[in-house]
Amino acid sequence: MKQKVRWTMARDVNGDSKAGVTVWVALDVPTPEEADAWMTRLHPHHHFKVGLELFLAAGPRAVAAWTARGEHVFLDLKLHDIPHTVAGAVRQARRLGVDLLTVHAAGGPAMLAAAQDAAGPALTLAAVTVLTSLSNEVLTAMGAPPARAWVETLAAMAAEAGVGAAVTSGAEVMVLHRRWPTLALVVPGVRPAGTPVGDQARVVSPANAVAAGAAHLVVGRPVLTAGEPLAALAAIKSDAMGAMAHA
Repeated sequence: MKQKVRWTMARDVNGDSKAGVTVWVALDVPTPEEADAWMTRLHPHHHFKVGLELFLAAGPRAVAAWTARGEHVFLDLKLHDIPHTVAGAVRQARRLGVDLLTVHAAGGPAMLAAAQDAAGPALTLAAVTVLTSLSNEVLTAMGAPPARAWVETLAAMAAEAGVGAAVTSGAEVMVLHRRWPTLALVVPGVRPAGTPVGDQARVVSPANAVAAGAAHLVVGRPVLTAGEPLAALAAIKSDAMGAMAHA
């Protein structure tokens, strides 16, 4: 198994390893061949998020092959089941050599604790709080509290279980960073200024996410649909690094 190295955003851009924010490109594509093509096209970037669509198309062997050749994979499966089942799935993911794996915080304290126990030291779990596609209006219709209150409740469960990271929108990242500074905060729905928000309800710019305390940024369509994807990715990193420089 490859040695785990946390490549920071600054290393991606400048060869410097001092910064502490990682940009993950979401490979929301339907085939492993397309994923390979994007990994080649975005070289020397090596941090990629693999979600349900690509994982089901490519399978565990493809993920293991990517990590074995040096790609860093954020496996976004949002596991949510009884504790025994989730723990078994986490152990399988750990064998693939991925860096991050999502589980739903709404699975409850016992599930989170079982998942964390199965993860071991080499795999960081990221507990999903409230999906960025859900607005307060939708949450109310579902009988749930407003986003901020529900996010804080779920983040508290994740922190209590010893989970290393939590997934939250940019709207809640500052309060979570202040209350649980040991949680590495993963922020999806990152959209540079002027780009379409798509199906995301709670979006944030790279700079604002970093300024609020994000450790991981997830960006997909603003890169994959850009006319010049490498330039788009570089601009996102530059925006985020500017926020760190002024922190």
